[in-house]
Amino acid sequence: MFFRQYELGCLSLYSYMIGDTTTGRAVVIDPQRDIGIYLEEAAASGLKIERVIETHFHADFVSGHLELARATGAVISYGPGAETEFPIEPLADGQRLLLGDVVLEVRATPGHTPESISLVVWENGGAGDPWAVLTGDTLFIGDVGRPDLLASAGISPEALARQLYRSLHEKLLTLPEATRVFPAHGAGSSCGRAMSSDPSSTIGEQRRTNYALAPIGEEAFVAAVAGDQPTVPAYFAFAASTNRRHHVLHDDSELPPSLSIEEVSEHQRLGAVVVDARSPQAFSSGHLEGSVNVDLDGRFAEYAGALVEPGRPVVVVTDAGREAEARTRLARVGCDNVVGHLPAIEVVLADHPGMSSRARRLPNADLAEWMSADPDLQVLDVRNSSELQGGMIPGSKAVPLAVLRDRLGELDPGRDVVVVCASGSRSSMAASLLRSEGFATVADLLGGFDAWASAGLPVAGPRV
Repeated sequence: MFFRQYELGCLSLYSYMIGDTTTGRAVVIDPQRDIGIYLEEAAASGLKIERVIETHFHADFVSGHLELARATGAVISYGPGAETEFPIEPLADGQRLLLGDVVLEVRATPGHTPESISLVVWENGGAGDPWAVLTGDTLFIGDVGRPDLLASAGISPEALARQLYRSLHEKLLTLPEATRVFPAHGAGSSCGRAMSSDPSSTIGEQRRTNYALAPIGEEAFVAAVAGDQPTVPAYFAFAASTNRRHHVLHDDSELPPSLSIEEVSEHQRLGAVVVDARSPQAFSSGHLEGSVNVDLDGRFAEYAGALVEPGRPVVVVTDAGREAEARTRLARVGCDNVVGHLPAIEVVLADHPGMSSRARRLPNADLAEWMSADPDLQVLDVRNSSELQGGMIPGSKAVPLAVLRDRLGELDPGRDVVVVCASGSRSSMAASLLRSEGFATVADLLGGFDAWASAGLPVAGPRV
């Protein structure tokens, strides 16, 4: 058996390639958009990728199934009930795929989504106990898949949670205790709330340690998993829809063209957004007016997906040599319309000072003084709801960064705004979005709420 787990840290994604080295047949499960890693490893290992299996319609990233099908001729497979614009070979509950001595068994495990499946893996022709199970977003290490992402599609979280309960207890927990568990996501993903950073586990270990697998009964399970989930990022619906449709195929070897400042200005006039992927410190010292700051050294794709309207043209600004990386990471969440990049930003800004802007970043004392002097000041907290339990700056308003673009109407652009997050990274992104949308006076708090609380400044209970 050939088995490889691939980790894409910025999206907390695990994808897999499984093959049989005696026959050379292989499948890829839940691939990322840039597919070079699978093609290179298959070639090096003498394997032919003949099938791409998606455990469900992903909402947090645009998958690489179409790219792999084009590159290898592989068929694309989903579980029962999946409907797509492109040809697929559906998989039935209980169906076995024989790669040689390596055998995969499909188990329909709806709950996170209606078409979700898990794949049980044998390495001995299907005899004896299975070696592992790939659980997609049904079972994570320490958690289970959230059932609320399809609520707007006419299926309630409670109905999906009941399906999830049965899938776990009737399809996964019936496996032997020693069966290895390999999920599609790890800690940091918005597809759950309590995921471990461990890349794998066993059925027995999860039965003992996973809160959602405790013997609490169906009603208590539904109550535990159907509510109090993380905020759904704004781009999730777009990504889930994109994964069902024909769409532009990504080529990770393609570089975004270099643009002059005049060309960038024209793109901006026509509606493009400049995504400045440098650090908040570099961005604050000088950036092209109207730019949105999303730090490339972090969860870049996730935050860019939340802050940039789907389909909108994008010009990227990066540190030298990282423009191709930015383009690929944008493509992972469906931001395919990268029209180019602006090189040598520091030189450009020095040559065109009238097009340059600086970001205002405040220390704790300055914010406290401003709040005292101006009771009309808007303090915007862009942390997630789970982060607010330790308190908030008194009088602040909570709008998670993941949905800020869709909730700008809740803020008054005519009043001054100071943005707060946990440590100062997300607040730079949010503040840059507000400025790009016409908010005149915007600053963010250096060090975030953590620095504020550590300094012994006033803290209030959470308020949304």
